[in-house]
Amino acid sequence: MRMLFITMSYNEFVFTGIIYKECDKYSALCPELDVASEGNILAEASDNLFEAVTLYLETAIEGNLPYLRPILLDEDPRKTHSESIASIFRLKVDFQIKVHA
Repeated sequence: MRMLFITMSYNEFVFTGIIYKECDKYSALCPELDVASEGNILAEASDNLFEAVTLYLETAIEGNLPYLRPILLDEDPRKTHSESIASIFRLKVDFQIKVHA
């Protein structure tokens, strides 16, 4: 039995990251995936969101599940918490794809 290993270059997923202040913490959300996290400071919220999005995507892709599940427009913090938004940024996640046959 012959094993064939193919390694492709990195694929990049780009989503939106939104961080807004809620009481004494920062909430972070990726609205395209409906993945959320939080942190005590802005940088911690951003790092936690990146980790949550990465883990979510890895699980969805490995399980051959759809990964896009956008939030409802009327739940988007850009509309519901616009006055407390601290940061909106591009959230980039790189994946290396390996094909085994």
